[in-house]
Amino acid sequence: MRAPFHGRQGTVRPAERPAPATLGSLTLVESTQRAPADCQEHAATRRTLLSVKCVSVRLGDPEVAPLLLDLHREYETRYGDGDSVHDVDGAEFDPPTGGFLVLVDGDTTVAGGGLRQYDATTAEVKRMWTNPDYRRQGHAKTILGELEKLARDLGYERMRLETGYAQPEALALYRSLGFIDIGNYGIYEHASGFELLLSRAQEVPV
Repeated sequence: MRAPFHGRQGTVRPAERPAPATLGSLTLVESTQRAPADCQEHAATRRTLLSVKCVSVRLGDPEVAPLLLDLHREYETRYGDGDSVHDVDGAEFDPPTGGFLVLVDGDTTVAGGGLRQYDATTAEVKRMWTNPDYRRQGHAKTILGELEKLARDLGYERMRLETGYAQPEALALYRSLGFIDIGNYGIYEHASGFELLLSRAQEVPV
């Protein structure tokens, strides 16, 4: 059973929603709206992709609630361990060593992901998620691109993440974006680790 989502899915007219075939090639543009003052400076402005905005938030903010709820459902369905969505303290995503970004379409959370410090030179991506109603439109790639910019701005040299064997779409996405398989490095026995060297990488296209 799909977890409930808050917002106005279904009230957006088709003409207002980006076409799946073109979304990934569009350019994010700066708007004049400002994010909360406690967010990182690089993410202080909201970026608009047609009706979808990338906003810097904290893990406890209401925009993140549907993300955590559906991740719990998805992990429970695929791995039988929905509690793994709470394996990192939310404070680890706070500035100045981390951050959390979400894409929102009005009141609806479209996608999101967080960045935390793994070590002095490495940032780790956690909580990557896309709303089931918005998948296959390039939003995960957009979030990864913004997280890469954040990691660079915070002075990290590499970006690392892991995903499970039951998420083949995620495995394919990371490999397609230049992430290198590094094997298991975390606490989950069957997870696959990936790493991107930021000093050599091109920014993820959005």
